Amino acid sequence: MENNNNSRRKFLQQLSATALLMPLTSLAAFSREELESRIIPYERKYSPNDNIRVACIGMGIMGFGDVKTAIRVPGVEMVAACDLYDGRLERAKEVFGKDIYTTRDFHKILGRKDIDAVIIATSDHWHDHISIEAMKKGKAVYCEKPMVQHLNEGWPVINTQHETNAVFQVGSQRVSSIAMAKAKELYKAGEIGKLNVIEASFDRQSALGAWQYTMPPDASPKTVDWDRYLGDAPKRPWDPKRFFWWRNYKDYGTGVAGDLFVHLISGIHFITDSKGPEKIFSTGGLNYWKDGRDVPDVMTAILDYPETQEHPAFQVMLRVNFISGAGEKGVTRLIGSEGVIDFGWNDFTLTKSKMPEAPGYDGWDSFNTYPEKMQKEIVDEYNRRWTKDQQAKPPSTKPIVFKAPNGYDERLDHFMNFFESMRNKKPLVEDAVFGFRAAAPALACNESYFQKKIIYWDPVNMKVKNV
Repeated sequence: MENNNNSRRKFLQQLSATALLMPLTSLAAFSREELESRIIPYERKYSPNDNIRVACIGMGIMGFGDVKTAIRVPGVEMVAACDLYDGRLERAKEVFGKDIYTTRDFHKILGRKDIDAVIIATSDHWHDHISIEAMKKGKAVYCEKPMVQHLNEGWPVINTQHETNAVFQVGSQRVSSIAMAKAKELYKAGEIGKLNVIEASFDRQSALGAWQYTMPPDASPKTVDWDRYLGDAPKRPWDPKRFFWWRNYKDYGTGVAGDLFVHLISGIHFITDSKGPEKIFSTGGLNYWKDGRDVPDVMTAILDYPETQEHPAFQVMLRVNFISGAGEKGVTRLIGSEGVIDFGWNDFTLTKSKMPEAPGYDGWDSFNTYPEKMQKEIVDEYNRRWTKDQQAKPPSTKPIVFKAPNGYDERLDHFMNFFESMRNKKPLVEDAVFGFRAAAPALACNESYFQKKIIYWDPVNMKVKNV
C-alpha cells in the first residue's frame, strides 16, 4: 500500500488540479485550506502512547470493511475482534494479525482497559444493547446503521450518550462525503430554488445484492454461538439462514428500509438540515426472493416533511427493488423550483431550469379555444403587463458537475471524523441524535408496511404521534 503521506499529497494535488466544479459558478470549489483540513490529519504522526486501540464486535461484511478503513488512519490499531462464528475469528487473525484478541463474548471486549473504541457491526437487534453498555464502560462507539432496530430503542441510546458524554458515531458514511458537503453548499445558496420533491431509489439485480450471501460449509451449532446470537429475539432452533442472512428477517434486521432507506434519508437530512418527516406511508411486497425471508424485496415509501425555518415543506419518495430489470444503480434527485441535483455516489450534476417570469398564453392551453377577437385582446393585455424580458425564457446555463477524484473514500473521512472527535473533541457528523433522526423514518416505513397504516411522527421530539 502506498504510504499515507505520498497518497494524501497526490490526492490533494488531484483535487486542486480538477477544481471539482466544472464550470465554476459564483460559488468556488473547496478552497485549498478546506481540503487540507480534511487531509492533513491523515499525515500526522502519533507516538505509541497516543495510539487509539480499536476492537470490532461483529466481523461480517461491514465489520471487516470498517476495520480495514479505520486502521488506514494514522495512530489507529486493531487489537481485538468478537464474533459468534468461529470462522470469522480465524479470518480476523489471518487479516489483522495472529496476536489480536478474539472472543465470542462482547462483554470481554468491553471489559478490557486497553481498548479505547469499539466498532459495532452486528445484526441490527444487538445495536442498542452493545452501544449502551460500551458507552457506560467508557468506550468510544462507532455503530453501523441503522442505529437501532426499533423506534422505542432510540432514546435510551441518546440518553446514554448524553449521560456518559461518550463519542458515538453512526456509520452512514456518505454524510461525510465531500460531494454531500458541496451539494449542501449549493442547496443552501439557493441554486435549485425552492425544494419541493426528492426522489431516491436503489435497484439491485443479483442474489448477493438481495442478501443471499455465501454460506460457510462448516456452519453448525458447534461453530456458531446460536443461543447468544438470538439475544432478546424469539427463541428458535438452529437455522443458518437466520444467522448468515439475518438481514432477511425482521427478528434480527430491519429489511430494505433499515439497510438502504436509511442511507438515503441520512443524506437528505445532512443536505437540508431537516429533523425528519411528520407523515410516513410505505407499501411493497415479497415478490421474487421466496427463500424464507419475511421482509419485502420491493418497498416504496412516501415521507412528508413539514416546513421549518431551515427548509420549505417537501415530499420524499423512496424505493428499493431487489429484482430490477434495469440492473444495479442508485438514484437521488433533489428537485427544486429552479433546478435539480442528480446524485451518483461521490458525484452529482446540478442542472438549472428557471421558468419565465411571465406565465405565457399560447401553446396547448385554453387560449387557442377562444374567439380570434378575444385572443387579440388577451395578447394586447399580456404585452402591456409583461415586458419582453419577463416573457423570455431565462438563458440556459451549463450544468454544474462535481466529481470526487479517483481514490477518494468517504468512509475514511467518516472514520477520521470519529477519531478526531476522540482526540480533539471535534463535533461529530452523525451522533446519536442525528443517527436516530435518520433511522426513525426508515423504521417507521417498516411499521407502516407491517401495520398497513400511516405513521405520524414528531421529528422534533422524536416520537410517534397519537393521531
